[in-house]
Amino acid sequence: MTKRSTFDAALQQLREKLMTMVSASQQALHESIEALQTQNITKADEIIENDKKINELEREINELAIMTILKQQPVASDLRRLIVALKISSDVERIGDIAVNIAKSVKFIGTEPHVKPIVHIPEMAAIVNEMLDHALHAFHNDDVEEAKRIALEDDRVDELQGKIIQELIDLMSEKPEFTNQITQLSFITRNLERAGDHVTNIAENILYSVKGIRIDLNY
Repeated sequence: MTKRSTFDAALQQLREKLMTMVSASQQALHESIEALQTQNITKADEIIENDKKINELEREINELAIMTILKQQPVASDLRRLIVALKISSDVERIGDIAVNIAKSVKFIGTEPHVKPIVHIPEMAAIVNEMLDHALHAFHNDDVEEAKRIALEDDRVDELQGKIIQELIDLMSEKPEFTNQITQLSFITRNLERAGDHVTNIAENILYSVKGIRIDLNY
């Protein structure tokens, strides 16, 4: 096997592990919102426990990338791809952590009746997972235009967050007995907004991988 083919095989393995990691984080995020809607404490505990698998995948990606750099001594463009894979795995791991944070909020809320129908929070989560789908596709295909569009989707997440926070502020004065739950719902909303930011980071790193320049998608 030539040095080039060895590097390509390692890069493909990295891509596959990243795809598995993204899928696991998406599932954790989806299940955390499902646990919130159904007040499923058992499911929340499972999400917290399963985060170990996402962390292990990040560790494997780090080791594979570092070993490839040491053994193959890749040229600039190839080295950039490896570094970007490391950065993406870090953001994906943090999205898994966000699912854990939401699961912990579900446990804090417990079985107390919801202060309001849980509608907009699932909408936020669905957009974030959709953003992850697009980021994964952009990464796999080096699709610059799709990566750029992710920032527009993040704007939708930010708009929903603003709407939800205003609703929760109004509820705080109307139903002070639900202060604990309202606080946890605010935390969940903030966590989802952060998840959108992490996907935007992924999109920026995809652009860097393809074009070799830093582009800030937040402006």
